[in-house]
Parts: sequence; C-alpha cells; structure tokens
Amino acid sequence: MTDLAKGAAAVGQSGGPTAVINQSLVGVVEALRLGLHASGHVTRVLGMRHGVRGLIRGDFVDFTDMHQDRLDLLARTPSAALGSTRDKPDAASCDRALEACKAAGVRYFFYIGGNDSADTCRLVRERAVEMNYDLRCFHVPKTIDNDLPENDHCPGFGSAARYVAMACMADFMDNVSLPGIKINVVMGRHAGFLTAASALARRHDLAEGESTDGPQLVYVPEIPFDMDRFVADVESWYARKGRCHIAVSEGIADAKGTPIGATLIRGAQVDAHGNVQLSGSGALGDALADFLKEKLTPAGGKAPRVRADTFGYVQRCWPDPSPVDAAEARRAGHFAAMLATRGEHDGSVALVRQASGSSVWLGNAGQPYLSTFRRVPLAAVAGKTRHMPAAFLHGHNNVTRAFIEYALPLVGPLPGFERL
Repeated sequence: MTDLAKGAAAVGQSGGPTAVINQSLVGVVEALRLGLHASGHVTRVLGMRHGVRGLIRGDFVDFTDMHQDRLDLLARTPSAALGSTRDKPDAASCDRALEACKAAGVRYFFYIGGNDSADTCRLVRERAVEMNYDLRCFHVPKTIDNDLPENDHCPGFGSAARYVAMACMADFMDNVSLPGIKINVVMGRHAGFLTAASALARRHDLAEGESTDGPQLVYVPEIPFDMDRFVADVESWYARKGRCHIAVSEGIADAKGTPIGATLIRGAQVDAHGNVQLSGSGALGDALADFLKEKLTPAGGKAPRVRADTFGYVQRCWPDPSPVDAAEARRAGHFAAMLATRGEHDGSVALVRQASGSSVWLGNAGQPYLSTFRRVPLAAVAGKTRHMPAAFLHGHNNVTRAFIEYALPLVGPLPGFERL
C-alpha cells in the first residue's frame, strides 16, 4: 500500500435517514476493519454522533472491535443509527472540525448522505488542504429522492420507492371499494423519482396505456403544475370511472418555479440549507382537495368525495427494504473504504447500472440486474440536483414505460392482487 495516512477513521451520517443508511455505515466499518485497520494504517474506526456536530464535540461510537453479529443487526436497522444532522459547516465550523480531527488523530473522513452532505464533505476537504492537514474525505451516496448527479440511482431510493408503490397499491384498492377522489402527496422537493414510483402500483404486465389502475395521475416537480389543468385532468377521470387516484410530489411548482406547497404553509420552518420543510405539513394535500371540491361541485349539487394523505416521513424508514437496495447500500460503503485503501485522497461513490434486468421483472427472458460503483469528484455531486429525464415523463401527468423498466428492478418483488 502506498500514499496512505496513518490515524483514525471517522464516519458520520447526514440528512434524512433511510431504511438502508445503516447498511452503508456498516459497509464502511467492516471494509476498513478488514483493510486499513488490519494493515495498521487505521488505528481506530469511530462513528460521529449527529455528523460533524459530534466530531466537534468529540462524541464518538467506537466501532473498532464491535462484534460482527452486532454490526449485521445494525445494518438491518432502519434510520440513522449514529443520529443525523442538517448542519452546513462554514469556514469557522470547518476549522473546529479539523481541530477535532487533529485531537482525535482522524485522517480518514467518511460522510453518508445526499448532495448537501457531499457539499459538507467537499468543504471539509478543501479546508483541510488549505490548512495543510492530510485528511482523506469520502462521500457515500444516500437519498430517497434519487437526485444525485453521476448516479444511475441512489441507495435509499429503492426502499422508499417500494413503500410508495405498495402503499399506492393498497390505497388504490381502497379507492375502488369506496369510489371517490384520492390524493397522495409523496416526498420529492426538486426531483420526481419517488412520486413516479407510485406508478409501480399499476399492473405492469400490460402494454403501456392499457392499464387504468391508479394512480391514474402522477404529478412531479419537473413539469409545471397548473391548478386549472389539474381540475380538468381529475374531472376527466372522474367522469370516466367515477373515481380518481392521484400521486403528487410535495415539490410541485408553477410555471414560474414557485413551489405550490411552500406558498401554502404559513410560518414554515427552514433548515440550514434554506429548504422549506414541506414533509411535516399536510397543507398541500388539503389545499388541493379543497380546490377540487370547490371546482367540481355542481351548482346546487353535492361535492364529490375527496380525501388527501401526506406520506411524509413514514416512507423514509419503513422496515421492509428492497433487497437490492440493502445490498447496494452495503456495497457502497465497501467501495468508499476501498477508495481510501488504494490511496485516493477524496471522492464520491457513484452507482452505475451494468445491466437493466427490466425484462426479467416484466416476465420475459433477459439479463439479470447488475450494478457496480465508480469514484467521481466531490464537486460533481456537491450541492447539485439531478432531475427526471424527459424519457421518463409522459405528458404533464404520467410516466413512461422506460421509467417503469428503470425502477422495477430496484424495489424488489411486489405483490399481485386479484380483481373481481
């Protein structure tokens, strides 16, 4: 091994937790213990409680000699075991973080999270270079929003998408039983991947355009949302079927880019990154439901039955993860540790799809799903957002077959239901 620093390794979790973020944590820990710790380059493997905040306070969990059985159980546990944070370091806090690294002898820094977490990793690395401190910094991807550039998809997305698909399956059957108009608001501030996953609730063994399963209408942030057009869409399906099932991203915005939800939430909280906290409120669903009732009530007649649910935080850590997602999250942690082992000084782990596997999930012969990882510069991911490509969008209120084939291998086997 060449060009390797000697000291402790610190690993932290940041941003919203997921059902498989602890798989990545354990992946980093066990690969470090088998590699750099076994070689003597990593003296201790430390977990930072609540991210950089814990690093500055010297609040660590020592993973160096933790039994593998306990790590395996931890990996299967949803949410961020170390505790998370949305703090964004400035120059002063980066200085304090580096002083804490020096005090603890930390030479390897691993941060598991989304684009804001990658930006934190970049800032810490750049500050370390400025201060001539040899600190190797690596970002491990995590986000249910699936919005990290350079990645085919992100650890955390498959499990959250599985939850959304199965919840919409059950909710659609409820809507068939007691017809009405049902709105489900799904997480996704700037990217619509998770809301689009609601379309996996439909029977996917049918040709595109044949299924009338719900959600019949899917609205994502990538397409400007127009309230009058929304009413017309719902009215058309309601007239056709006597019911309508709808999935809406929390981040839908009008043609000017103004988020619909943010304008409806009075006194909304804002996090350290300037993001309005949309998922803690049902304001968007309630406002859309009230708007439909007003517009679709005939003069002197009865208002249609309209209900709205906001999936909110429950979709992040539901304890039925996608097997593919769990395995890839663990492997992402392994790969990050491998980057350190081969002497890299920094980088972000990017997930690459080698074979789609879509035809297998659609019931035809084909190649099995395969994935691998590669290193990309931190700056390629830090603070940046990937959006759904046009090939995944069908008009202003639906997704294409290409998206279904993209997403199906990531969520694991889905149940089938009988219809009468």
